[in-house]
Parts: sequence; C-alpha cells; structure tokens
Amino acid sequence: MAEMFQFNNLTVWDIGAALVVLVAGYIIARILTGMFKDSISRTKLPSLVIDFLARFFSILLYVIVILATLSTLNFDVGPVVLGLSAVIGLILGFGMQDTLTNLGAGIWIAALRPIDKNEYVEINGISGTVSGVGIMATELLAPDNKFITIPNKLVWGNPIINATRLPTRRVSVDVGISYSSNIDRAIEIAIETMKSHTKVLSDPAPAVMTTELADSSVNLQLRAWTKTGDFWDVKKELTENIFKAYRELGIEIPFPQLDVHLEKE
Repeated sequence: MAEMFQFNNLTVWDIGAALVVLVAGYIIARILTGMFKDSISRTKLPSLVIDFLARFFSILLYVIVILATLSTLNFDVGPVVLGLSAVIGLILGFGMQDTLTNLGAGIWIAALRPIDKNEYVEINGISGTVSGVGIMATELLAPDNKFITIPNKLVWGNPIINATRLPTRRVSVDVGISYSSNIDRAIEIAIETMKSHTKVLSDPAPAVMTTELADSSVNLQLRAWTKTGDFWDVKKELTENIFKAYRELGIEIPFPQLDVHLEKE
C-alpha cells in the first residue's frame, strides 16, 4: 500500500515523519531558546548582549532542525552542507561580504556596547530608541513610532550620539530680545527662571550666554543642567516660563524686522 504513495522514493510515512520532526524541532528550539535566554539573564550581562546571544542561538537551533528534517526525508545531509557551503562561498564572491561585515559589527556592538537597549541615540543622522541589536541589523524606534532597521556595519562604522548614556544633560533654550531691552535685566530674569525650576540642578549652576547680535534681536541662550530623564520636560517648561516672564516684566521678544530706506533722486 505504501508503494502507491511513493514519490521520488519518498513515502507518506517519510513525509509525515519529517513534518513531525520539523514541528517538534521548532517547538523544542523555541523552548531551548527561552531557557537559554532565562539562564543568561541571571548573569550580569547587559540586556543588549543577552538579546544578541539569544537570537544567534535560536538561528543555530533552526539550522539544526532543518538539517534533521532533511535527514528524515532520506537526504544525505553531508552533501547538502557541502553544497550550501559552496553556494555561500559563491555568493560571498559576488558581494555578500556585507553579510559577514554586519555579523562582525553586531558582535562588536554587543560586546563593547556603544549603545544599549532603551537608550536614545542618533546614528548616521537617524534618531530613535534602541529596541535591539540583531545578527545583521540594529533596530530603533523613532519618537513618532516608526520602526527603523540599520545594518550593523553602518552603526559600527559611523559616529554614534548617545543622548541618554550619562545621568545628566544640559538643556539649552534660545530666546531673542530687542535691542532696546535691558540686557542685564533680561539675563537676571532668565537666571531666576531657571533657578526656580525644581528639576534644574544647582551644580553646575544655570548660566545665560549672549550668542548672537542678529538682525532683529540680541540672542540669548539659557543653559541649565538636569537629570537625563527630565530633559524634555525641563526644555518645554523653561521655554514656556521664559516667554511668560519676559512678557510680564516688559522684556520685548521682537518679530523679525526689515528696515527699508528709499532715496529720492
């Protein structure tokens, strides 16, 4: 009866056994990956390294499952492995060196940790919160909830601006006052505004710099230090507070102006 279901020397039983091996192998691989991740999570390794190792381990297990499935189908796995090696070598010769480059870069990123999970970074002009580093690419989540994938070689090969690695950050707020305003009084109000904010640190002390004598205004920059987690709240509130303080105390924030002089011939 089994002879009727043979196709290229494969029987229904062979195919059924292969499906069982494939499904069971997939489930076992998922379980082993979870156990592996749980075990290394108990170590002092950073979460970024843990995620990287878990992904690498799961890929190895899935490759083993695929080879075991092929073996169940009476395929000689040895030649398959050799054939895959030859194909991979051929592909690498036609420009797939980037694959190994991305893999190597991912290992260096996970090991040296210029970025870590949940940190806000800028890489090659792209900003976002690090959600993970994979075998081939780094994953960022932009503030507007866009998911960004960057090849690891571009992460490792470009300057990385890490906005949240250190515990404190400096908040800068730019504001312009009119040339007729009292600049000393404007600076005094700005200093008081920063010092009165509960999340502004006293050390380093808040400061105000005159940054530019522009066409329509004297430009000042408020500089205050705060905890990194409070950065955006402090920037928003200081911007609003200095606007309200200048309005209430008569310091003019001018509109852009252009003086036009007409001469009669």
